[in-house]
Amino acid sequence: MSLDNLKSRVPDYAKDLKLNLGSVIGNSELPAQQLWGTVLATAIAARSPIVLRELAPEARANLTPEAYTAAKAAAAVMAMNNVFYRTRHLLSDHEYGTLRAGLRMNVIGNPGVDKVDFELWSFAVSAVNGCGMCLDSHEQVLRKAGVGREVIQEAFKIASVVQAVGSALEAEAVLAEFE
Repeated sequence: MSLDNLKSRVPDYAKDLKLNLGSVIGNSELPAQQLWGTVLATAIAARSPIVLRELAPEARANLTPEAYTAAKAAAAVMAMNNVFYRTRHLLSDHEYGTLRAGLRMNVIGNPGVDKVDFELWSFAVSAVNGCGMCLDSHEQVLRKAGVGREVIQEAFKIASVVQAVGSALEAEAVLAEFE
């Protein structure tokens, strides 16, 4: 199970996704921990068993056990936060924004890895889940920590390609039932 296996599964009509998968992961200039944590967190967020089965072992091989766990934690906590804060933002009654969230998010304060890496993974998951408030919040934290726009864009490029590959492969799995 690997990036190459995943690329080989991408259908011909989605050749651009295959090429992009190779470039955003295979040719990334991100440090290994940032890259593979982003890959793992977004593979989880993409909700594609195929993508996760192919990429998780490679992520595990490239991450420390602490970073592997932290990337999973980023995907988990952001799954909750993205729904909560996106809903709050989309409601026309802005009074919800003044109410206490009352949700536990302790892992954000102590993720077990460098805070910047965890923020980057949380940002990438927020891109998959489409939460503008969370994207802005994590982007601001990253920029204040000195992270450049190019690095942040790498994270959302990875998120977009992983999500798209997951969508294409899941669609192919369903469509194969009709052939």
